[in-house]
Amino acid sequence: MQNYEESVSFLRTWGPFQRKIFVVLCLACVPCGYNILSVIFLLASPPHHCDIPANSNLSQEWIHASIPVKVAGQLTRSSCSRYELDLVRNLSTMGASPNWMHNQSTQQGSRPEVLSTLRQEDCKDGWTYSTEYFQSTVVTEFDLVCSEQWKQPLTSLVYFLGGLSGCFVSGQISDWFGRKPVLFGSIAILSVFSSAVAFAPSWPVFTVLFFMLGLGQIACYIVVFVLGSEILVGSSRVLFCSLGQPFVYVFSMMLLPGTAYLVRSWRHLSLTMALPGLACIPLWWLVPESPRWLHSRGHLPEAERLLRSAALENQVEAPTVIFLPPKAERAGSQKAESVSFLGLLKTANIRHVTMKLWLIWFSMSICYFGLSFSMSTLYGNPFLNYFLLTAVELPALFASWLAARSFPRRLSFISFSLLGALALLFIQVTMHSHPDLTMFLVLLGKFGVLAGNGLVYTYTGELFPTVIRNTAMSSCAMFSRVGSSVSPYLLEMAGFNELLPWIIVGVLSLLSIFLCIFLPETFRQPLPDTIEQMPVTQW
Repeated sequence: MQNYEESVSFLRTWGPFQRKIFVVLCLACVPCGYNILSVIFLLASPPHHCDIPANSNLSQEWIHASIPVKVAGQLTRSSCSRYELDLVRNLSTMGASPNWMHNQSTQQGSRPEVLSTLRQEDCKDGWTYSTEYFQSTVVTEFDLVCSEQWKQPLTSLVYFLGGLSGCFVSGQISDWFGRKPVLFGSIAILSVFSSAVAFAPSWPVFTVLFFMLGLGQIACYIVVFVLGSEILVGSSRVLFCSLGQPFVYVFSMMLLPGTAYLVRSWRHLSLTMALPGLACIPLWWLVPESPRWLHSRGHLPEAERLLRSAALENQVEAPTVIFLPPKAERAGSQKAESVSFLGLLKTANIRHVTMKLWLIWFSMSICYFGLSFSMSTLYGNPFLNYFLLTAVELPALFASWLAARSFPRRLSFISFSLLGALALLFIQVTMHSHPDLTMFLVLLGKFGVLAGNGLVYTYTGELFPTVIRNTAMSSCAMFSRVGSSVSPYLLEMAGFNELLPWIIVGVLSLLSIFLCIFLPETFRQPLPDTIEQMPVTQW
C-alpha cells in the first residue's frame, strides 16, 4: 500500500513552501487565541456596594456609614446590603453623627452599636461599582451580582458549551468538505459575533450571542492544527504542532490583557476582538487545502496540482506520477464508511483509543481551565495578573516541544503530568504554613499540566488516520469543552474545603497518566491514512 509521506518526500521537510505554510497557519491561529478567555474581562466583577441615591439628603459621612462592614479575615464593606435608608434618614434628621471611633477595641472603622444593630435591606436602588480597573463590564451593566451572581458562571458555561457544539459540527464538516472552508468559517464566526456581542441590549441576548461566539473558538484552533499536521511532515510538523502554533496562540492570549487595559469598556473591547479575524481575510489566498485530505478523499488531480505548485516554490522536481491510481480508488472507497462520527467507535481498536483520549482531554481541560480561573483571582492589577498567568505557558510549551522532538510521546506526557499532579497534591501540606512554597507548587503544577496538554495535541493527531482525523480531534476537543464548562464551578467546591479544587485537579492528572499507559506509541512513526493503518492499542 502506497505511503503518503513517502510519496511527498520529494518536497523535503523544510523549504520556502513549508515556511510559508508555517507562518500563515500561525497567523490564522491568532483570532482564536485572542478570544479564548475573554470572559475574564467581559465578565469581570469589580468591587461594589449598594447605591445611595443622590436625593436621599444624606451627608457624605452618613452615605459612607450606610453600608455595613463585614469581617471575613479583613474588614470589607458589604456588597449586597445596606442599612434601611429610612432609619438612617431618621438618625440624620435627629442630628446624630456616625461615630467611627465608638468601639476602641477595633479602631478600624467599625460602626457604633446603635448603627450596627439597625435592620438591613437589599440594594433597592442598584449598585455603585468601582471604576479603578474597568469603566464597564457585562456584570456592571446588567447588574449580575448578589442575587443575580449565579449568571456569571452560567455565562462562562454557555460560552464553553458553544465551543463544544462547534467541535461536534466542525469536525465532521471538515472531514466531508475540507479543512480550509471550516477554518475561515470559524474565523468569520469569531469576527461577526464579537461585533454582535457589543450591541447586546440585555443579558439573555448577550448569552445567546456569546454561545455563537464560542462556536468558532476551538473549532478554529483544531482545524489549524490539523492543516499543519497534514501539510507539514517530519521535524517541521513537530515544530509547528508542539511549539509554533501553541506559541502564537499563547502570544495572542497575552495581547488581550494589554488591549483590555487600554479599552476599559466591555462593548468597545468586544468590537476590538473582531479585528484579528478581519485581518485574516487575505490569508484565504495563501492557505491551501490539505493535499493529504484531498488524497484520502480520492481527489488526486487537485492534490497533485497543489504538490507540484509546492515543488516549484521549493525549487525541486516532482515525479511524473505522485500518487498511484489504485491507492486513490481504495482511499475513495474507504472515505464513505470511515468519515462519520460513528467511525470513531466502529472497530475495537479505534474505539479503545477514542474513549481513552476523550477522558484524557476532559481531565486535562478541567485541570487547565480550573487553574486559570483560580489564579485569575489573585490580588492586584487584573491586567498584569492575567498577563503573567498566560506568560507561564511559554516555558511549558518550549519544554513540550523539546520532548516531542526527542522523546516518546507516552513517556513525555506521563512525566509532565506526573510532575503537575504531585506538585498540586503537595499543596495540601504547604497551603497555610509556607505561602511562597505554595505559589511555587501552583506554578510548577501549571507548568506540568500545560506541557502535558501541549503534548496531547500532537499525540492525538498522530494516533488517528487522515480519513477521520479532524472529526477525531474535534470530538476530543468537544470533551475538552465539557471539562472547561465544568471548570468555572470548581471554585465553588472551595466552600466545602479550600484544598478540594487542588485535590481534584491533581487526581484528574493522575487519571490521565493511567489512561495514557495503555495507548500505543507514535514517536517517529508515519501518520496513518486509513483506520487499518492505526497503531494497535495495548488494552
